[in-house]
Amino acid sequence: MFPELVIATSNEGKYKEFCEIIHASCENFADRIIFAPEISRLIVEESGHSYAENSLLKARAWSQKSGLPCIADDSGLEVDALDGAPGIFSARTAREKGLSESEWLLSRLDGVENRKARFTAALCLCVPEKFTLITEGYCYGKISTIARGSNGFGYDPVFLPDGYGKTFAELPGTVKNNISHRADAFRKISLLLK
Repeated sequence: MFPELVIATSNEGKYKEFCEIIHASCENFADRIIFAPEISRLIVEESGHSYAENSLLKARAWSQKSGLPCIADDSGLEVDALDGAPGIFSARTAREKGLSESEWLLSRLDGVENRKARFTAALCLCVPEKFTLITEGYCYGKISTIARGSNGFGYDPVFLPDGYGKTFAELPGTVKNNISHRADAFRKISLLLK
């Protein structure tokens, strides 16, 4: 479908996750998937008020810089007991406190019974001078009482997806990347392109 596709991230873990999702969902989506962390020197202020707005800001900026089709996401964890927090501030909230995401979240939920949560991802595909598509995907689950596993990143060690007894960080990548919020959003992009 695309000779080249840039993934708008400087996070190698996220890049690898996207590659696995793309290859598993749509074999012919891109001949070459590009990891270009040097583009991350381009500072894109995530000033949007939603995941969709932030993913659009990133996809447009990285696409303009590279001149290539680009996929960007903005995602976050929404916890019922925290009224949907940390939400669009997921990556920044823990850092501002000098904690890992898991440490911050577990400290906020200490003694809390309602541990329902969902991951949300907005995915934006920007093809220069042609079109832009945005979709949202979800993965529902709950927050564990302790961090478990060494795969993944961010809140993965404390998120137990519905129907699984393991956290995202304990599940094999092939499983996580089939049920994740990013996979859900990517499948929707693929359907729109068809």
